[in-house]
Amino acid sequence: MRTAGTLALLGAVAYGVTTLVSTPASAQQPAAATVTPDTGPAGSAFTLSWTGVYLDPDCGDYTVRILWDGKQVVGSGRHSGRGAGSGTGTVPAGASVGGHRVTAMPVCAASGYPTASFTVIATPTTTRPPVTTTTTPPPVTTTTTAPPVTTTTRPTTTTTTTTTETTTTTTDSSSSSTAPTTTKPSDGDGALTLDKDNIQPGDPLTATGTGCKPGSEVKLSSLGEDVGKAKADSSGTFSTRVEFATIQPGRHVIRADCGIVLVGSVDVALTSSTGGTTSTLVVLVFFILIGALLLRRQFSALRRRT
Repeated sequence: MRTAGTLALLGAVAYGVTTLVSTPASAQQPAAATVTPDTGPAGSAFTLSWTGVYLDPDCGDYTVRILWDGKQVVGSGRHSGRGAGSGTGTVPAGASVGGHRVTAMPVCAASGYPTASFTVIATPTTTRPPVTTTTTPPPVTTTTTAPPVTTTTRPTTTTTTTTTETTTTTTDSSSSSTAPTTTKPSDGDGALTLDKDNIQPGDPLTATGTGCKPGSEVKLSSLGEDVGKAKADSSGTFSTRVEFATIQPGRHVIRADCGIVLVGSVDVALTSSTGGTTSTLVVLVFFILIGALLLRRQFSALRRRT
């Protein structure tokens, strides 16, 4: 009976050890966007829908801006939860013919911004045919002169004057045509990259950003606290160290403002994964030693009886 009780105790110990193992979090759905319709002339309207966009935990603003080629705001929408939402926008009046990018950019988000493609087509042009006006000249009247009458007293001479009228015909022609102007679309994409995904208090962290206006001042902040500053070079790129004045465990969202807002995130942990593994091994060895001691006492009791 004691042997059965000892085996039950060892089974409970093994079950307790297995509960110390944690399972990883499931991957989130990647960001994606679709635009309807995806073609149209300048000034036409479209609808942008997106999925896989997750807001910051500390953000309460669900507004989403719709950007044209990553720079110009052409509409807005609203995040409906679970990473999805939709909004409407209008193709800029000066948009060039060809492919462009339409991007959903939330006011605050912890992950990337989904982008869809829109093709601008030329506006049909109507050409009026030339208008021709013709004036018909009036008929020309010819006067016949009667022969002179001769008398015995003195001769009488009659003179006839002929008048000719000339009419000028004028033709007025007008036409109009419009030719589209094609310009190369500009690249307005930007990104903020951190050299580490996980850090502990005191660890160095470097942020690198692209897509800023050349020579612009860059301000980095997290939870309303300034954590760094830099200046973009001639290509719109910057790199600087991120320094937290006070830091707590959990996910921290870092924003870089250089005319456009770039967002990145980092996880802060107070203990490393190696320490957790060592604690688990210590507990496991402790329970194994207790089990071995109980088995030794059980075998000693059986020998005394025999």
